[in-house]
Amino acid sequence: MSGDGGQNLRRLECMRWPEAAQALGRNGSTLVWPFGAFEQHGPQLPLLTDALFAERILDHVLEGLPESLPIWALPIQKIGLSPEHRGFPGTLSLSAELLIRLVKEVGKQLADQGVQRLVLFNAHGGQIGLLQTAARALAAETPSMAVLPCFLWSGVAGLESLVPADELAHGLHAGLAETSLMLALEPSLVGEQRPLDGDHVSDGAAATPPEGWSLEGPAPLAWFTADLSRSGVVGDSRGADPRLGSQLETALVAHWDRLFTSLMASSWPPCGDQRRI
Repeated sequence: MSGDGGQNLRRLECMRWPEAAQALGRNGSTLVWPFGAFEQHGPQLPLLTDALFAERILDHVLEGLPESLPIWALPIQKIGLSPEHRGFPGTLSLSAELLIRLVKEVGKQLADQGVQRLVLFNAHGGQIGLLQTAARALAAETPSMAVLPCFLWSGVAGLESLVPADELAHGLHAGLAETSLMLALEPSLVGEQRPLDGDHVSDGAAATPPEGWSLEGPAPLAWFTADLSRSGVVGDSRGADPRLGSQLETALVAHWDRLFTSLMASSWPPCGDQRRI
């Protein structure tokens, strides 16, 4: 996160401990922990792509919320679970066990300090399930604190009007949406290449899932990028455009502004004595 004064108001790390004590003890205290990844994103996007998305979108959302709301951000976790991108230089991946332990250890300390809600704000699709598992494990040990694992792109209204249906379904990595969003947020980090994932390592029918099966969806595959693409792109980045990226940014910020606003206006979810077995 950048260091201007408005954003510092929302960063727990910029508080002194008496301020933190007062903040975390407030009714409805909520911390948002952004998660990214450190992995290849094709020849055109930087290794920090997911982390940058999580950080920038969260910044914009929190800046727009009333200062009176008790919600703050934790520092971003930039290295995540990325074994699907093994074999591409620059990719770093932690084990699932280590990340679950990290979430539990940090989360339990936050609960002990009075935090009532912890939102795991994740922008890396490859660790959605992992963070859901980590959230459940943490919640089982912290009855006083709710844990909410979220994915940046899930449930965002209007994406289907911005991104073609085929790309929305199959552009899983460094395709049209991600390349366009990076062009809007940090164009200096985007290279000139615009790959299409048609350069498959496998050929013929073996590269095409049978009916009802897919890389992701109701009947998915535990896929590895190197089996699908030489460039590292799973999708089509050829039409990437900063104007589309700005539209995607607007949709993402509006979605999460709406969700955080409604969350902070509520006493949901029930915790502590409100929980029932």
